[in-house]
Amino acid sequence: MSFNCVIFDFNGTLFWDTPLHNRAWDLFLENHHISITDEEKNRILHGKHNQEILRMLFGSDLSDKLISDYTHEKEEIYRKMVTDIQLKLAPGVEDFLNSLTGRGIEFTIATASVIENVRFYFEYLGLARWFDFSKVVYNDGRIKSKPDPEIFTTAMMIMNAIPVKTVIFEDSETGIRAALAAKPGMVIHINSINSETLPSGIESLTHFDQVPRDIFC
Repeated sequence: MSFNCVIFDFNGTLFWDTPLHNRAWDLFLENHHISITDEEKNRILHGKHNQEILRMLFGSDLSDKLISDYTHEKEEIYRKMVTDIQLKLAPGVEDFLNSLTGRGIEFTIATASVIENVRFYFEYLGLARWFDFSKVVYNDGRIKSKPDPEIFTTAMMIMNAIPVKTVIFEDSETGIRAALAAKPGMVIHINSINSETLPSGIESLTHFDQVPRDIFC
């Protein structure tokens, strides 16, 4: 099977920022006098939209206004961390994106990030070199949170992609489940945090140079 479309999760996949998101949540929770265990962090924080995370932390009756305020607060902390350490795209990403472009392969991003972060990434990382901003799928408050596959099926629709000819790259367990539920031709796990619990039956990579180029045509 050869593939002609690629959908990338962003955080933890193309951009290995999971520790920064975790630290930003830590600081945010400290500001609001909330303490959760590492197990709860893995269950609550990873792969979900901020709306869902915040309602799990503060209660299901949290107002839309507070969700907006808290999201802005947490993401401001996170973006400052990114710029302070000058975090770059993951190992091998630029060469891989250039290779896909050279082969005429269509690709886009499907991310749980809010629009403010997407704009930040495009400016900070120069993503317009490879990606069409108008085709990026992001957390607009309406798309269902992972593990629902809607974010990936929406990306396929925008790209006019044939699912079986599509590859999805993901890093989190929740994201992998969402990707599989979208029924693409292949799901590739990016092991950006040296996880010892790897998804069964799915190729797991630690560098984008490891992605076989000959599966794309």
